Amino acid sequence: MFEKVVPINRERHASTRVKDITSFAFASSFHVAYVTLHEFSRAAGVYPVVFVEDKDKDQFRPVALLGLEAGENLFIGAGGRWEAGYVPAIIRRYPFALAGTGEEGRYTICIDEGSELVSQTEGQPLFDAKGEPTAVIDNVKRYLSELQQMDLLTREFTQYLSAHNMLTPLNMRVRENDKVKNIAGCWVVNEERLNGLSDERFLELRTKRFLPAIYAHLVSLSQIERLVTLKDKRHGSPAAPMANAAAA
Repeated sequence: MFEKVVPINRERHASTRVKDITSFAFASSFHVAYVTLHEFSRAAGVYPVVFVEDKDKDQFRPVALLGLEAGENLFIGAGGRWEAGYVPAIIRRYPFALAGTGEEGRYTICIDEGSELVSQTEGQPLFDAKGEPTAVIDNVKRYLSELQQMDLLTREFTQYLSAHNMLTPLNMRVRENDKVKNIAGCWVVNEERLNGLSDERFLELRTKRFLPAIYAHLVSLSQIERLVTLKDKRHGSPAAPMANAAAA
């Protein structure tokens, strides 16, 4: 999705403009989208919400599954239309992003100069004639700041799940054209371990307000059937989930 991300600079981007998103074609090859803790309830009504392991950072990240294989977003329709009632925030914030400055807790706003949404002639300007940031910058700064706070809480959530051994690999096989394809790399909350928690640990989850996200995640797994149906309609080949079980 991101091609050429650079920090926004008033000299470099004095005449840069950003067009409104009228097509989500830029996300057509993304089969997962990161979602924050605050998005679980909305995302779970449309997508399977699972966890993937970020081995470089030794942590897990929650994502919405948009397709059953890499390079496939089953929710992008004709003309780049997003065919679902909820679009993950990481997609909606494009072509903007936050990048660390090297100082703890400090970030800089960046823009993807390789995006078709970035122009020198169309859209809303980033800076006015005096070189001052426009409302576009102010709105992006506020929006990304809110997402950053959500991201911190999401990391705390996933670190808690990992530290208490509550995640387990999702084992799922999909039959497609008389072949069996394994869907690997996804993790889910183990329901047996959740139900076996002590009263003290369960109360801790409630106090931290993690329980709604956990239940939304578990309910969302039924949306895997939706992905199978969408893939069947798009490619005209019958696909069916053969298994959707987490190891104990």
